[in-house]
Amino acid sequence: MDDQQNYSINLDVKFGPLELIDVPTLIAECKEQWFNQTLCQVNDSVIRLGVMQGEFHWHKHDEEDEFFFVLQGRFLIDLEDKTIILEPHQGYVVPKGVIHRTRAPERAAILMVERSSVKPTGD
Repeated sequence: MDDQQNYSINLDVKFGPLELIDVPTLIAECKEQWFNQTLCQVNDSVIRLGVMQGEFHWHKHDEEDEFFFVLQGRFLIDLEDKTIILEPHQGYVVPKGVIHRTRAPERAAILMVERSSVKPTGD
């Protein structure tokens, strides 16, 4: 998947304060191959749900760190010199300025935490 048009990236905040967020139902209802939805905003950060299979392009974020936490499946983060493999209930922070690519060899569901100013496709 190298064409960014295949990514469904939704930056709108789906849930406000005091609203229940049923993540398993959102995952079950997702039919897209590479889906990213901002669930909520907490202070200056957003929590995003990713449901994906395939690979994202190489990119970096000049001003923001990214945290990835796997809910289901296996999620790979390629760095320039190594690949980090995350299994369910494991997380990893990619610091700002680090070139990376994410991949999911099988369908995976992850949570991402990052500043609301981040551009998901990279700077």
